Amino acid sequence: MEAIGNMDELNSAIGVAIAEMPDEHVSEMLKVLQNKLFIAGAELASSGGARSQKGKRISAADLKELEEGIEELGAALPKLTKFVLPGGSAGAAHLHMARAIARRAERAVVALDGRHAASDEMLSFLNRASSFLFVSALYINVKEGIDEYNPVY
Repeated sequence: MEAIGNMDELNSAIGVAIAEMPDEHVSEMLKVLQNKLFIAGAELASSGGARSQKGKRISAADLKELEEGIEELGAALPKLTKFVLPGGSAGAAHLHMARAIARRAERAVVALDGRHAASDEMLSFLNRASSFLFVSALYINVKEGIDEYNPVY
């Protein structure tokens, strides 16, 4: 239940980010992610454990789609040379919060016992989801002319 609750919280946090999102394309990408997270939650809740073929729902294609989104948005970003302070615009700040929740959800899924262990695809998907949220936050701040790099480091 801990893992499923974290997935639900992540999905809700993304919904808040969408409500503050100035970029329609990123908003649509986030809605796709929300739908995939709903599927991942169902995978976790399925009886017999997610490693069974019947319970496996997150696929390599889902992971590829996320990675393509990371590449697309990342191509518009300057090279990272300093640490980033989470924040910036309201939409980006909510994406940073969602990223942190995604990391917690990933830890909770990894901690599941063997009977309810997540598929390799789901674990990779959750890991890449947090990366997608990070890149999305950077992208939104760059588009809005907001510098969130930490000048101290």
